[in-house]
Amino acid sequence: MSEHEDEVLPLGQDEEADEYTAGGARRKRRGPVGCLVLLAVLALLAGGLYVAVDRGMEFVSDQFGSVEDYPGPGEGQVMFEVEPGDVVAEIGRNLKDAGVVASVQAFIDAAAANPDSNGIQPGSYELAEGMRAADALDLLVDPANQVKTTVTIPEGLRVVDIVDILVEETKFNRKRYEKALDDPAALGLPEYAGGNAEGYLFPATYELGPKDKPVDILAKMVSRWRQAADDAGLEQKAAELGRTPAEIMIIASLVEAEGRGDDMPKVARVIYNRLDGPGDKGGTNGLLQVDAANAYGIGKSGTTALTTEELAVDTPYNTRLYPGLPPTPIEAPGDDAIDAAVNPADGPWYYYVTVDLRTGETKFAEDYQEFLQFKDEYLAYCETSDAC
Repeated sequence: MSEHEDEVLPLGQDEEADEYTAGGARRKRRGPVGCLVLLAVLALLAGGLYVAVDRGMEFVSDQFGSVEDYPGPGEGQVMFEVEPGDVVAEIGRNLKDAGVVASVQAFIDAAAANPDSNGIQPGSYELAEGMRAADALDLLVDPANQVKTTVTIPEGLRVVDIVDILVEETKFNRKRYEKALDDPAALGLPEYAGGNAEGYLFPATYELGPKDKPVDILAKMVSRWRQAADDAGLEQKAAELGRTPAEIMIIASLVEAEGRGDDMPKVARVIYNRLDGPGDKGGTNGLLQVDAANAYGIGKSGTTALTTEELAVDTPYNTRLYPGLPPTPIEAPGDDAIDAAVNPADGPWYYYVTVDLRTGETKFAEDYQEFLQFKDEYLAYCETSDAC
């Protein structure tokens, strides 16, 4: 066989068949097995690419697919608190932690679609576990859904009377309130109150949340007093009147007990005149003779009619025996009484008599003889009225 003739390979030996180049050199030629190997490699690469793409699409689906949300309506009861300053994202996190919503993003999306979401008010709300985010949001944007107790404290009550109302309207017993009253710093009482809350639990209507404890409730009342005191300029006006803020609060409590409406500034003037006057107009000599203070001294309400024996009981609050102001306020004054105490009317009066108990008509006298005339008018009124 010539060296230039093709070699005949045995049957089955074509996988490594030689091939001559144009220059006569011999090169290897790939056979069917090599092609199969190449195809197998390509198949593996293609399979890997498919898996990678498939997993990548799964990742994209997780990140950009539908946000996890409960179908609702939910079950059970969750008392949820929105704190002052909470933003939507923070509320969403707290809702998720409480098991109310399935995801923070579901709540954020619901809030983005609801223009009222920026008006969510701090407070307590009754929600459920497993709520749809939009349903939870609908409850939170309506202030009417806040869980709270409304308590009204009228003017002119002593601390003991106020505690009676709070015990009746809340879930706490008297001991819890008394314990709170023993911590004046926690209540926010001013230093000049001397640690005594009498007169500083402001009469108003309060909204109490389910998490409010006795100290929180009483602190709200003192805070409201602080607002009233600032509005009236209590400290500044006290200095102008030559009195301490504590003395002004005592005077305000006496005005609350004795005065009504437009007469309050006149009653305040009578108190100042008796405190500061020479005592030559009717012989008061600094005696205020406010029976409501006497009643406080023996543990009774200022609206209680006292007997002659009760009026004679010797206590530091007996303004018939001791000149000057009693040691503390005798009840809680409201805005009008505080304002009257710092802005007394101008006038020479030393006495006043309520001549009509139904209308509250009160007459003011400059001297004792005029006072006696008004007293006779009151007695005549009582003969024809069952209000006495």
